[in-house]
Amino acid sequence: MPALLLVVVGVLFGGAAPASAHAALLGSDPAQGSVVDTAPTRVTLTFSEQVAFSGNSLRVLDPKGQRVDTGKPFNTAGTVYGVKVRTGLARGTYTVTYQVVSADSHPVAGAFTFSIGAPSATTVSPTEQAAGGGVVGGLYGFARYVSYIGFILLVGGAAFVLACWQRGAGVRAVQRLVVTGWVALTAATLALLLLRGSYTGSGKVADIFDLSLIGQVLATKSGAALVSRLLLLAAGALFVAVLFGAYVRRDAGGAETADARGEAGVPDSGASGSAASPGTGEAAGTDSTSAADTADAADAAEGAKGADAADLAAEKRDLTFGLAIGGAVVAAGLAATWAMAEHASTGIQTGLAMPVDILHLLAVAVWLGGLAALLVALYRAPSIEAAAVRRFSRIAFGSVLTLAATGIYQSWRQLGSWSALTGTTYGQLLLSKVGLIAVVIGIAWGSRRWTARLADTPAEAANAHASAHGTQSTVTARTTAEGAGAGRAEDETASGTASEAGEGPDTPEDGEKPKVSGRGTGSGRGSAGPSDPSERAAQLARQRAAMASARARRIRDADPVRSGLRRSVLAEAGVALVVLAVTTALTTTEPGRTAEAARAATSSSARQSEPLSLKIPFDTGGQDGKGTAQLTLEPARVGSNAMHILVTRPDGNAFDVPEVKVAFTLSAKSIGPLSVDPERIATGHWAANGVQIPMAGDWKISVTVRTSDIDQVTVTKNAKIG
Repeated sequence: MPALLLVVVGVLFGGAAPASAHAALLGSDPAQGSVVDTAPTRVTLTFSEQVAFSGNSLRVLDPKGQRVDTGKPFNTAGTVYGVKVRTGLARGTYTVTYQVVSADSHPVAGAFTFSIGAPSATTVSPTEQAAGGGVVGGLYGFARYVSYIGFILLVGGAAFVLACWQRGAGVRAVQRLVVTGWVALTAATLALLLLRGSYTGSGKVADIFDLSLIGQVLATKSGAALVSRLLLLAAGALFVAVLFGAYVRRDAGGAETADARGEAGVPDSGASGSAASPGTGEAAGTDSTSAADTADAADAAEGAKGADAADLAAEKRDLTFGLAIGGAVVAAGLAATWAMAEHASTGIQTGLAMPVDILHLLAVAVWLGGLAALLVALYRAPSIEAAAVRRFSRIAFGSVLTLAATGIYQSWRQLGSWSALTGTTYGQLLLSKVGLIAVVIGIAWGSRRWTARLADTPAEAANAHASAHGTQSTVTARTTAEGAGAGRAEDETASGTASEAGEGPDTPEDGEKPKVSGRGTGSGRGSAGPSDPSERAAQLARQRAAMASARARRIRDADPVRSGLRRSVLAEAGVALVVLAVTTALTTTEPGRTAEAARAATSSSARQSEPLSLKIPFDTGGQDGKGTAQLTLEPARVGSNAMHILVTRPDGNAFDVPEVKVAFTLSAKSIGPLSVDPERIATGHWAANGVQIPMAGDWKISVTVRTSDIDQVTVTKNAKIG
C-alpha cells in the first residue's frame, strides 16, 4: 500500500502543471487581440465569479515591458474588475496580465494582448504568469492529498472502533492508524498554511516562510478555514486521548475489579475441609460453621461483583455515547473547513451545496477509513469478531448510498450539461472516478460474500493470546511482591498450567526455538538458567505468551475465509487510494459548467458581433405619451458596450422626454437587473458608454420612458447578446 500511494502521488503531482482555475475570464475591454483606434482610459476584465485581488493583481505593460497602469484594481460591478491606465498611450501592442484568487480559493492567472492603432513587436511574454505551478504547486497539491488521507484515517478509524469493534480501541495497530491520521492531517494543514501565500502569489520557494504573506493568508477565507481546522484538530487530539486512554482503561478496570474480587474471596471449600481435623464433634461443628460463613461470603462477593459489572457497563455506555456525539461534532466541523472554502462555497445553491458536501466527505471517511481500520485488524490484530466485520459491511453499504446521492447532486451542480461530461477535463476526470468507484464496489461485493461465510473460529486464538499475556503479567507481579520463595511456587504453577494446555514451556511448536533454556536439577538452578527464581518465572511467562501468540497467528492465518477477506479488502483499499487521488485532482480542476461558459464567451468574443438594434414602442397615456425608443448596443458582446437610444414620435420626428432608464437582466444566471442611466446628448438622443455585459445569453432589456412628472411606462424585450 505505501508503494501504491507513492506511485499515485508521483503520477498526479510529479509533473505539477499550473492549477486549473475555477473562475474563468469571460471577456475584457479592450477585447483580447483587438485593435482599437483610440487609447483606453482603463482596462476591465469580466470573470465568471467574484475574485479576490491585491495591488498587483492587474497589470498593463507597454511594448517595452513598462507598467502603464495607475492605482489599485477596483470592482466596477458584479464580476467586472478594472484598472486605470495612463492617458495618451502610444500606438503599439499592450499586454494585460492578471493574477487573482477565485471564490473557491484557487489561483487564477493569465495574460492577453490588445493593440492601439496597429499591432507592434513586444518584449513581454504572455505566458509569464503561472499561478499554482512549479515546486510550490506540487508541494501544495501533495499536502492537499495528505490532508484528505489524514481526515479519512482519523474519522473513519475512530468511527470503526466506536460503531463496529469497540475491543479494537485496545489494539495497538488500530491506535497507530488513527493517531497517524491525526498527525498527517495536522502536518498537512500547517504545510498548506505556510504554502498558501506563495501558491496564490509568486510561486517562489523562498516566499514560503514570508511572515507578511502568512499574515495576508490568515485574513482570507482559505486562511480562516485552515486555522479553524487546526483548532478542531486540538479538540480531536483530546477525543483520541480519551478513546485510547480512558475508554480502554474502563475495560481494563472491569477485569482488574473481577480479579481483585476473586483474590479477596473465600478459600476453596475443599481446602477448608482438609484443614479441619475430623476427629472431634467440636471440630466438625467448627467446620460446619466455617462452611456456612464461606457460602455467605461467596454470595456477597458474587453480588458485589455483579453490581460492579453493571456499573462499569453503564459507565462504558455513557462514555461511548459521549465519544460518539463529540466525535461526530469534530468530524463534521473538519469536513466543513473544506466545504466552506472550496467548490461548495461558490456557484449555484450554495446553501444546499455546503451541507451536501459535508455529508459527502463524512461518508467517504466512514467508508474508506473504516476499510483501512478493517485491513489493519485483519493483518495485525490477533483476531476480529465476525459480528464486527458484518456490522462494518452494513455501515459501508449505507455510506456508499450516501456517496451516490450526494455525488449525483454535486456532479449536476458542477457540470450543468451532458456535453460537459465528455467535453471538459472535469467531466473526463469525473467519468474516471465513477469507473474506479464501480470497481471498488465490485470488489466490495466480493468482500461481502467472504463476510457472509466468516465464522468466529479464530476467536479462541485471541482468547489464548489474551490469556497468555494476562498470565505473564500476573506471574511477574506476584513474583515481585512475594519474593524468591513465592516466585518458585509461581514457577511450578505456570509449568503445570502450560503442561495441562499441551504447551509445555520446554516444548517448542513447529520448530520454534525456546527462548529459555531447560531447567536444572535439584534446586532448579541449571547452569544455563538464571539464578534468581523470580527472573526464571518471568522468562517462563514470556515464553508462554510468545507461544500463545504464535498459535493465535497460525489459527488466524489457517482460516481460508479470513485470508480471502484480507486479500479482497486489500484490493479494495488499493483502488480506493487511486479514487482519492482522482478526487484530489478534481478539486483543482475547473468545473465543466465554468469551462463551457468560458469557452462560449471566448468564441463569442472571437466573432465579430453585429450591433444589436431594438425598436420598443411605448405609451405613457399622457400628452405626447406615444412614441418609439430605438435602442442600439454596440458591439453587443461580453464586456464593454456603447448604448444609444433615439426617442421619436409616431411621425418619426425626435422629441425630448424628461428621463430614460435601461436595465439588463439574465434570469438564467440570476444576474441583474443591471441598471444603466444614459445621458442626454441631443434632442431625443440618449447615450451611455462602458455598458458591461458580464456573460453571453438571452437578456431581458427593460426600457423605462417618462414623458411627464406622473406619466411613465416600462417596456421589456428579450435579445441574445454575445
